[in-house]
Amino acid sequence: MTNTTYARDDIQRLHRLMAQMTGDEKHSPAATSTLDALWVLYDRVLRVSPETVRDPGRDRFLLSKGHGPMAYYAALAEKGFIGQEVLSGFGGYDSPLGHHPDRTLVPGVEIGSGSLGHGLPLAVGSVLGLRAQGLTEPRVWVLIGDAELDEGSNHEALAFAGPAGLEQLHTLVIDNGSASYGWPGGIASRFEAAGWSAETVDGRDHQALYAAYTAPHPGRPRAVVARVEPKS
Repeated sequence: MTNTTYARDDIQRLHRLMAQMTGDEKHSPAATSTLDALWVLYDRVLRVSPETVRDPGRDRFLLSKGHGPMAYYAALAEKGFIGQEVLSGFGGYDSPLGHHPDRTLVPGVEIGSGSLGHGLPLAVGSVLGLRAQGLTEPRVWVLIGDAELDEGSNHEALAFAGPAGLEQLHTLVIDNGSASYGWPGGIASRFEAAGWSAETVDGRDHQALYAAYTAPHPGRPRAVVARVEPKS
């Protein structure tokens, strides 16, 4: 089987897991826009597992785009962080899987999210906290939506991170054309202007995503802009 076949089978399996979660269909586009980028990250890049969710040396993943977390929950279930049997209770009163993820209820979730604009500042703080503890190996990844870049808090965070040389910081921007203002020259140019290493890729191309995720960026934070179909 080719890598393309494996990727197609993986995504079909994740879609079946997502189909078990109903009641938040209005946010289905928000979920599916992240699916491929999330899966490549969890399957091939992140150094964290159900056994190491409390290990200080683990990589951290922060989902800032917390609305429509079905793809996130599907990836966590496929990797064994949560049981697949809990997916069908999504959004229920006694379910740990809320319409926004809760770090106190779901193993592997690092932050409670849903209020947009907070994930990147939290990721910057996480890197600074790791540095203060002498932990320079763990990487911090944060997934944000392109519309979150309309928030001033994100501009402050990315303006700080470049000059501070936060090499452990990685930002994955899902670009589905929903930002109100955008940026001349594209989103990647905004990060580059602030001293980041940045690249734009097809958000459905697993090989391109993996190459962008693993590209070296000594002394600089890294931003990967994953372009997907425009929000309908």
